[in-house]
Amino acid sequence: MTDHRKIPVPDQPDEPEGESLFERANGRFDFNTLIAKPVAFPERPARRAPARPEPAPVPARPVPEAAAPAAAPQPAAEPAPEPARFSDTVHPVDREHLREQGLIVPEGAVTELLEEFRIVKRQLLVQAADLRRQKAGPMAQRVLISSPHPGEGKTYCALNLALSIAAEKESEVLLVDADFAKPSILSALGLPGGPGLMDALMDETIDVADCVLGTDIPGLWVLPAGDTTAHDSEYLSSSRTARILDRLTQGAANRMVIFDSPPALAASPAAELAKYVGQTVVIARADKTGRGSLDDAISLLGACPNVQLLLNAAQFSPSGRRFGSYYGYKG
Repeated sequence: MTDHRKIPVPDQPDEPEGESLFERANGRFDFNTLIAKPVAFPERPARRAPARPEPAPVPARPVPEAAAPAAAPQPAAEPAPEPARFSDTVHPVDREHLREQGLIVPEGAVTELLEEFRIVKRQLLVQAADLRRQKAGPMAQRVLISSPHPGEGKTYCALNLALSIAAEKESEVLLVDADFAKPSILSALGLPGGPGLMDALMDETIDVADCVLGTDIPGLWVLPAGDTTAHDSEYLSSSRTARILDRLTQGAANRMVIFDSPPALAASPAAELAKYVGQTVVIARADKTGRGSLDDAISLLGACPNVQLLLNAAQFSPSGRRFGSYYGYKG
């Protein structure tokens, strides 16, 4: 067997290291001579699409103007309620009788009593104005005067408040006798009797404005209690009550209505009336009214959002004040 390792290998030229087989083959046979040269062809003009005739303009059709949308029908404004007109008949108030009862006498001298009720009425009028700003409606113009028991001075205070408010230059007052069991407003003022609040509640054909009495005291009107009935509380709780009370201030924003109601712990109408007023004043007699009675009365009148206390027949003042004494002082 021949030893191939001893066969001489022909001399080979030195090849650069790192070249691939293709690069070494191209160096020996020059493949570039075998590649045909590209033939240059003349450029042909680009073909243009045949021009299309432009469409003739279409005349614009007149667009009809859109009809304006019909205005939505506005609801007819409700006519303003006609102001309640009271009777033109003027009844004289017995001034001497007022003086005998210890009440304020119109056109009289300034007294301690007058000054005290001036301060009380001012607080009520300020509160009424605040209730108007709160949109309380007719309730802002109504004040209920009551007490826990009889004999504590509720009618006395209701009369003096009404007489004091009547002296206001931009306000008038309607004093309502709502003590149906024991009415006393007419006798205190010396006015004649007649139909009143309860008659209007019982009979729908009666206009409560026709029951109001005019007086010769400017700015003071009076509504009697009217007929006596054992069902006064039931009539007051009916839906008709709100309409009747609204009628009393209809068209008269400057009119205050003062209700002299029965004692809260003695009769139920006071609690019913408290639902329709913006303020309630509970009269407490300094030498008579007990704390428990006051608490019970205030609880019964709780339907009113503003309950205030007025101390009556007080003989002692911690501050030592004497209202009205300044007007009689000379110095």
